[in-house]
Parts: sequence; C-alpha cells; structure tokens
Amino acid sequence: MTLSIIGIDCATQANKVGLAHGYLSDGKLIVDKLVKPAKNQSVAEIVSSWIVPGSTQLLAIDAPLGWPVSLGQELFNHVAGGILNTEANTLFRRDTDRFIKEKTGKLPLDVGADRIARTAHTALQLLNTITMLTGAKVDLAWSPELNPGCWAIETYPAATLKMSSIRFQGYKGPENIAPRQEICANLSKLVTFAADIVNGAQNPRNYGEYRHL
Repeated sequence: MTLSIIGIDCATQANKVGLAHGYLSDGKLIVDKLVKPAKNQSVAEIVSSWIVPGSTQLLAIDAPLGWPVSLGQELFNHVAGGILNTEANTLFRRDTDRFIKEKTGKLPLDVGADRIARTAHTALQLLNTITMLTGAKVDLAWSPELNPGCWAIETYPAATLKMSSIRFQGYKGPENIAPRQEICANLSKLVTFAADIVNGAQNPRNYGEYRHL
C-alpha cells in the first residue's frame, strides 16, 4: 500500500497557507511538492487535486481539530455575567494539549482562549470542502492502521522538530535563511526531498513554503 501524506500549514488566509505533498516508498518518506497558494487560490482545490480515489491519503494539519470537552459543557448553559466553575487551564486546554506538554515539554496554543481558534475553524471548513470536492469523507485517523481513503491528523511541527533534536525556534521570517537551511539539512537525514525543494530554502522569498516541511 502506498501512503500519500499532505502537509497543511493552516491559516485563515490562503496566501499564508503552506502545502507539502509526499509519499512513503519502502518505508522512506519522499517529499516531492511544495505549494504556497496565492491569495485568490482555493486551498481545498489544490489539496483535492492531490487526492487519488481508491488510495490512502493522510492529511497532516498544523491546526487544532477540536475544542476542550469542558469548554463546551460550561458554555452550554452559561449566560453573560455568570461564573464559570471550571479552572481556566482545564477549561481552555484539551487533554491532547496536556499530553503533548508532558511528552515533549512544548505546550500547544490554547484553542479555547487564543486566536488559533480561528485557524481551527478554517481547518475544519477545509476538511468539509475537500469532502465535497472529492466525494470522499475525510475521517480523523484514530489508529495508525489506515485503510484506503482520506484521513486527517492534527500535527504540532515545533514539538516534532524538538523530539527529533532539530532546531524548532528562530527560523521564521524571510531573513532567517541560515536556520531554515540548517533545518532542511537535518530533515534530509530523515526525509528525502526533491532537489528543487532543498535548493529553494536558500531563497528568502520562499519562507512561506518552508514552514510546513
């Protein structure tokens, strides 16, 4: 079975989204496409064009895909001016966030209390639009064993880099070319990149395309 992986650095504006396409071959991940959509482009259409019916696709999305259970329970009957009985960190953070913090030392942004909630909203709209365009429902991958179809997982790139002993800070911004080259060099020990992808990291204008590697 060939597994295609589509990385989505999600954002509320299309021109701030980054997309990567790769596939597993003999246990090795090969990344062959990077795309930074234009402002008027449809992210869902680009992703849908990479999805092959009858095969197995995994969408790796850098955005929360859910909210804390306690937040929904508290807000269901809440009225303005009323007290919230749940402690703030319990209210705004998911079990997922606490697990990631425990295992990696990195705490994701609170989807219940941060602007990342807007990105989460956009991500869920994206999954729905992909389903409508392809005719195949995108399900969350609750198990590492994937049957043919289109699946989605929530990713946290900074934690992944940290746990891989790769720089995870100080690479953002068009001026930070050297840190991105360092990251690409270290990632190349784990992943095979098309030559133009690695060479493109030297171009400061390409910053937006490299956040989602």
